[in-house]
Amino acid sequence: MTHAPYSYRGDPHVPAFDDSKPLFVFDNVCVLCSGGAAFIMRHDKAAKVSFTSAQGRLGQALCAHYGLDWDESYLFIRNGRPFTKSTGYFEVARALGGVWQLGLIFQLVPRPVRDWVYDLVARNRYRWFGKTEACALLSEDQRARLVQ
Repeated sequence: MTHAPYSYRGDPHVPAFDDSKPLFVFDNVCVLCSGGAAFIMRHDKAAKVSFTSAQGRLGQALCAHYGLDWDESYLFIRNGRPFTKSTGYFEVARALGGVWQLGLIFQLVPRPVRDWVYDLVARNRYRWFGKTEACALLSEDQRARLVQ
């Protein structure tokens, strides 16, 4: 994905949002994805990362802007740049800082291998982990952190 930083700001289809913090766009009906977002929220005590659902207006517009099929991935925007698949999770670790940066050691695994594993899980996530009601795995406090 090659786009100029903050390219979504010039896209009239993308609603304006506070992009002063990284934004994690996730599938809110996927048990694995919602559980992952809830996990990040629980460990992001300083609220360094914002979240939005891929099914919501902002999430859909950002995915369309970047030509991303959210059925196969998620989107993490940091410093105006989009990241997906394994690289996105490394950016999440950088954004959270601290002990989470230890996960960056997995960058030693070649990206094609990391992304192959990511794609395998993404293709099978509903079958392996199931679906749930939108954001059902998020607590009320976590739902309040969603950017609409």
